[in-house]
Order: sequence, then C-alpha cells, then structure tokens
Amino acid sequence: MAEGHHGKFDGKAFFAQPGAGRRIVKHDRDEIIFSQGDSADAIYFMLEGKAKITVLSEDGKEAVIGVLAADDFFGEGCLAGQPRRFATITTITKCATARIDRAVLVRLLHEEASFAETFFSHVLAQTLRIQEDLVDQLFNSSEKRLARVLLMLADFGKDGRHEPIVANVSQETLAKMIGTTRPRVSYFMNKFRRLGMIEYNGHVEVHSSLLNVILHG
Repeated sequence: MAEGHHGKFDGKAFFAQPGAGRRIVKHDRDEIIFSQGDSADAIYFMLEGKAKITVLSEDGKEAVIGVLAADDFFGEGCLAGQPRRFATITTITKCATARIDRAVLVRLLHEEASFAETFFSHVLAQTLRIQEDLVDQLFNSSEKRLARVLLMLADFGKDGRHEPIVANVSQETLAKMIGTTRPRVSYFMNKFRRLGMIEYNGHVEVHSSLLNVILHG
C-alpha cells in the first residue's frame, strides 16, 4: 500500500500502477466515462484532469450537479448496493482515471486502515460539498454562484495555490452548473475580466481577487 507523509494513503502513487482488479484509463476531452443507467460495478479514482457530473430528468432536462478533479473518487454508489449509475460523468479536460473493481475496493477498505480513512474522508467531504452547492443554489445570486464555480474549477487554495488556472470550460457548461442562461454567464465573465479578476488566453486564469465577489458581492 502506497503511503505518503505521516502514514496517509497516497492515491496517485497506488492507483497509477495497474494491478489485479484495477486498470488505468486515458480519456479525451468531452468523453463519457460512464452514463446514467449503466451497470454500477466499479469505483473510479481521478488521477488527473477534470470531469462534470450530470443528471438527466425523465422529461429530458440535463443539469450539472458537480465537478470532479484529481484525487476524487466517484462511482462509489455501488458500495451501497446501487445497481445502476445515477449520473453521467463526462470529461471537461483530458483525464486519466483508475478503474477499481468493487470487490477489490471492498477488500482494500477491510485490510488497509490508511486507505479506509482516506476514502471515508472523501465521502464526508463530498457530502458537505453537495450541501454547500444546495445552499449556494437556494440563497446566492448567479454572479456569486459563477464566481464560486470558477474558483472551484481552479482548485483555488488547494496545495497553497493562489493564482490558479482553469481549463477552457464552455459558457454553456458553466450556465448549466449554476442554473442560469449562457448570456448571463457571458455578462458576468466580461465583468470579472473588466475588473481584473480573471483573464482569457486560450484558458481562463482566475485571480484570488475573484473571492471578493463571494465575500463582499
């Protein structure tokens, strides 16, 4: 078992190596990793890149309900007896994932305490993130929601980063993520750029000053 400092589980070191019941998969941008309704028989670990989580209603309406980044687990519903995928995972950038058979992950949880601690911390953190997303949708303006999503996509504050970079995400995707229209996203993106909070140069560069929209906007 790969461990980092202080005995913590090092997911990238462990899952980056193929082994029994697990394999590495490379994905192009805009590629579906699995679709809503697919059989749920494995868990995934994001080694690199970003992907979006979308759900489709019975009347055909699609909503983006979250974003996955490096070091995230996903597809863990199968551990709770979920027979089918409840959502579709589509890459935003080029990605690399580790696909782990359900039986292999269950064994790791029982045999490796450091892995179990990391995995359950992830589940708790994701639950809290979903709660924050719900509060964001209920009480914050679309401008604040967009600022929060851009900071989240940029991994703001992660590993001490203060001037992070976001991959090129379409305004249509951003609109679905925050529950507004593409013209509104375009308006706020232009506003953020005019105020020096973001820059365009083939990608979006997010500056720490964008945090002021959330704190004081």
